Amino acid sequence: MGVETTQPVRGFRDLTAPDAHRLTALEALARRTLARYGFSEVRLPTVEEAKLFVKSTGETSDIVEKEMFSVHCQGHDEFALRPEGTPGVVRAWLNKNLRQLGGVTKLYYMGSMFRAERPQKGRYREFEQFGVETLGNPHPAADVESILALKALFDALGLGDKVRLRLNNIGCDADPSCRPAYRTRLKEFLSSRLESLCESCRRRVDRNPMRVLDCKGDGPRLAAEAPRLEPCGPCREHVGAVSTLLAVNNLPHTHPDPTLVRGLDYYTRTVFEFSAEGLGSQDAVAGGGRYDALVAAMGGPDTPAVGWGLGVERLLMAAEAADPSLAALGPSPDSCSVYVAVQTPEGRAVAEGTRLVEALRRFDLRADGGLFASSLKAQLKEAGRRGARLCVIIGETELAKMPPACVLKDMAAGTQEEVRIEDLVQTASRKLLTPAPPRTNP
Repeated sequence: MGVETTQPVRGFRDLTAPDAHRLTALEALARRTLARYGFSEVRLPTVEEAKLFVKSTGETSDIVEKEMFSVHCQGHDEFALRPEGTPGVVRAWLNKNLRQLGGVTKLYYMGSMFRAERPQKGRYREFEQFGVETLGNPHPAADVESILALKALFDALGLGDKVRLRLNNIGCDADPSCRPAYRTRLKEFLSSRLESLCESCRRRVDRNPMRVLDCKGDGPRLAAEAPRLEPCGPCREHVGAVSTLLAVNNLPHTHPDPTLVRGLDYYTRTVFEFSAEGLGSQDAVAGGGRYDALVAAMGGPDTPAVGWGLGVERLLMAAEAADPSLAALGPSPDSCSVYVAVQTPEGRAVAEGTRLVEALRRFDLRADGGLFASSLKAQLKEAGRRGARLCVIIGETELAKMPPACVLKDMAAGTQEEVRIEDLVQTASRKLLTPAPPRTNP
């Protein structure tokens, strides 16, 4: 009887090539893009105190009520696997006293997040997320810069014309005539329809009625009839300026979009969301907004802030739907530029082959080899499978010459030439700088 193979937990997965490569390449692309906008990386712990998310994300949020992975350690407070990045960034900003450095702090993060939701295509219980946070800048220009950095990432991936931006104003709590007055009107509206609401939404009517509009079940049905928020003057001016600056930067968007609420309690004024083609009804790939009250709510000073989070799996799905070649994100790390083969598995050829593979790598070329126990035919087949442009063939006859030589085969052109060993690295490098001809069948 065979040993039973252990499978990953449902909603979790192993990443191997090509998926692992795509993720690594996308992370590199995001780092290059965000560096141009002045963001620096912060690395956050996977486990935080659960109360961090209860306090920031909201007791009535889906994340806290239904989706948070709790970690129980005997003799300790309750911990949680991080379900999102913003609370951890704010905690780190406070703990590290980054405010003391003065000016504006601009950070980005990337890594796994965890939510105990039902797995489906493009949505896993462990998922990759990128995000940026700007702390210390109250001006609408900070909102716009954050949005433009996100759009630049879409552009770099070739999705610039495949995404749509929605923008809304959800007001503030500072002015009683703004969100507090809206909550009162919304609560009255929802109370008259209590029987038609799901169980979770019934609980939210008294504690956080705006959360009902974010419900995947009740929200869309109620959006058309629900009262609309009438922002106070400062909120109206702020989000209006955001919209104007986006237009100045030639970024089309829908504003206002009263159906856009966002699912986290800490947002104020600006909220936005990017959706992409090819993802069906759940087409959101990234979203965020301003959260001017969060830092103070977490024990820090009053600090304006804005940021966003991006679902990487959803983004890669959108890229593949738009153009399968976009999702490849460059050559696989399994590929190589130069492959080294030997004619016989003994004698000087093996020693010289091992040395040449390393010499090519030291010259910053993607080189491989080492399948020296196989036939030359099998080695050439492996070179083709790995996508090698050039194949170095080392034989005893060529090595016996003075000076020693080898055969350099152009796999794309189907041609080959004899090259002195001492000239091989420079010759291979020079050939790789020229465009490859169409590959011919071997």
